[in-house]
Amino acid sequence: MIRRHRLWLAIALLAAFVLGGVALFDHGSRVAMRTAIGVKHPLLFTVPAGADLGQVAARLASAGLVSQRAYFEWRVRWAGVAGALQAGTYEVLPTDTPSTLLEKMLKGQTKTFAITFVEGTRFIELRRVLDAHPYVVHSLAGQSDDQVMAALGRAGEAAEGWFFPSTYHFKAETSDLALLKRAHQRMRKELDTAWQGRAESVPYKTPYDALIMASIVEKETARADERPAIAGVFVRRLKNGMKLQTDPTVIYGMGDSYTGNIRRADLERDTPYNTYTRKGLPPTPIALPGAAALNAATSPAGGDALYFVARGDGSHQFSASLGEHDDAVRRFQLRGKR
Repeated sequence: MIRRHRLWLAIALLAAFVLGGVALFDHGSRVAMRTAIGVKHPLLFTVPAGADLGQVAARLASAGLVSQRAYFEWRVRWAGVAGALQAGTYEVLPTDTPSTLLEKMLKGQTKTFAITFVEGTRFIELRRVLDAHPYVVHSLAGQSDDQVMAALGRAGEAAEGWFFPSTYHFKAETSDLALLKRAHQRMRKELDTAWQGRAESVPYKTPYDALIMASIVEKETARADERPAIAGVFVRRLKNGMKLQTDPTVIYGMGDSYTGNIRRADLERDTPYNTYTRKGLPPTPIALPGAAALNAATSPAGGDALYFVARGDGSHQFSASLGEHDDAVRRFQLRGKR
C-alpha cells in the first residue's frame, strides 16, 4: 500500500510539474505574442509560396520579428491555423506584435506597391521604371519592343504612346507584362472615350491619329490650360496643308544623337519624324499622352492662331500671322542673345 501510494504521489507530482510547465509556457507565449516587435521603421517580410509553419517561424526568428520561434509555433498550432498562412510580402510596422502580424498573414493583407508612368515619357523610359522596381517580376527582360507588343497580343503595332500614364498599385511578384496590360487597356479606354467625344472639325482619320497628336501636345507644354490652344494650332496647320514644324518630333527622330540642343542642321535632316521636312503627322506617337492631352487633341480650341513660341516662363505666345510670330520670336527667344 505504501509503495502504491508513493507511486501515485510521484505521478501526481509529475503531472503537476508538466501541467505547470505547460501553463508557464502558454503564458509566456501569450505575452510574447502581445509584445510589440519593436522595429524602428516599417519593413517588409515575405512568406514564400509553399512555406510551412516551421519555415515561416524560422524566417520570423531569423529576422528578429519573434522573440522565440517556439512561442509563435505554439500559438499558431493551438489556434488550429497552421495551414492557413498566406504567401506574400507583408509590411511590419513598429506598432505590430507577432499576433497582429499573424493576423495579416491569415487574412492575406499583403503590402501594396505603386509604380508611376509619367506623362510625356517615352516607352523606353517606361520600361526602365518597370525594370528598376524590386517587387515587379521582370518577365520581359531582354525582349524587344516588338516582342513585348506580341506578348500583349498586339503584334505588328508600335509600342510608343500606347500605355496610359498613371500610378498603378499592385502586389509583390506582379509581372511587368501584367502591369503593361493594365496600362495598355487603360489607354485604349481613354482614347476611345476621347474619340467618341471628338469635335466634328478635327481632321483625323483614325483614333490613332488623335493619339499621335495628343503625344505631340503633351510634349509641347506642361500647362493644361494651353493644351487645347496648341492642339488648335496644329489642327489648323494640318487643314491648311502646312507642316507642323514641332521640335519634339524632331528630337524623337534624332534618337540617341540628341544631346539637349537642336541645331539648324537637325531641323533640315530628314527623318520620318521631322515635321520641318515632312507634312502631316509623324508615323507613331512620340510619348505617353495623358487624359488632358487626349481631350485637347480631340477637342482643340478654336481661333486663328497658326504659330506659337515659348515665352520663357512656361507659357506660350500665339500668333495668327508669320509677321506676328517673327515679332514674338524676337521678343521672347532672341532678346539677350544679340
